[in-house]
Amino acid sequence: MSKIPVKHPYLPILAKPLSLFIEAIRMEKKPDLELKALDSYCGTQNYYRYMGVLFTDGVKYLMENGYSWFVTDAIAVIVAHPKIRQHLQKDDFLTIKLKLNKDEDGYTTADMIITDGNDTQLYRQHYDLTDAKRELKLFYTGNVLMLASEY
Repeated sequence: MSKIPVKHPYLPILAKPLSLFIEAIRMEKKPDLELKALDSYCGTQNYYRYMGVLFTDGVKYLMENGYSWFVTDAIAVIVAHPKIRQHLQKDDFLTIKLKLNKDEDGYTTADMIITDGNDTQLYRQHYDLTDAKRELKLFYTGNVLMLASEY
């Protein structure tokens, strides 16, 4: 009697011991909203592109750990907002801050504040609810969005 190979989509999973399968599920990457490794970024080795804006390894780390909403909103404003575009024609530098607050019910709210680097506010976006755990500061210059520590 010859063996007939059985092709079943769950066979590779079922063939593994249950403990290995459970370990694989536990090892799935969960976002680090506290950004424990953020302080290790100084300079960058790679650049990535979104909507025509380059960003660094540190900003990519933010995006991979639950802050992509903040980064993509900042990039969208940089690319599309008339006041920001007008400022960038004169001075090629912006500071983008994420400020966290607690509302009267104890929920975390946030504000994205874009300034010219000298505390002149150019744009402000309020978020009524966020799961962010850390305030952030980014710089934008030379068409590159970066962490303040990467400047």
